[in-house]
Amino acid sequence: MAEALTQYKLIILYMLEKANAPLTNTQISVFILEKEYTTYFTLQQALSELVASALVRTESSHNSTYYHITPSGTETLSFFPDKISDAIKKDVLSYLEDNQVELKQEIQILADFYKTTTQGFAAHCQIKERSVPLIDLTIQAGSREQAEAICQNWKKQNEEVYAYLMDLLLR
Repeated sequence: MAEALTQYKLIILYMLEKANAPLTNTQISVFILEKEYTTYFTLQQALSELVASALVRTESSHNSTYYHITPSGTETLSFFPDKISDAIKKDVLSYLEDNQVELKQEIQILADFYKTTTQGFAAHCQIKERSVPLIDLTIQAGSREQAEAICQNWKKQNEEVYAYLMDLLLR
């Protein structure tokens, strides 16, 4: 079992390295479970152990957890170049290529809300390119429902909002 768990950890590290961007728990799970490499619970154990050993770090948003490979994770992966079969490497690369637009979209558009110290709510919206914020906007909302609506609409209309702001500010 320990050997198999190590294999799953290496696959996750390989995915994160080749994606060149953070992946969500869902994105990793879809790949691993569709290929029937392991069960959901074993996958979650592997992710937890990678985080605990600082080979992977997490970043949480309102409804997603993003996994980033750390320099230690990259170094660890380099110690085991032959532990992942060529077939699995090919599967990972195919998955990343086939879902490139979707994966890229998910990591670039972020929206979350939180309760403020004044008992209101604020929506925090971002567009990131290669982990660098292009826009970082916090909007005060009157209620939790409004903050949730702002976050949902940001994910749908961020391009229009960004274009409008750029047009307005660069006149």
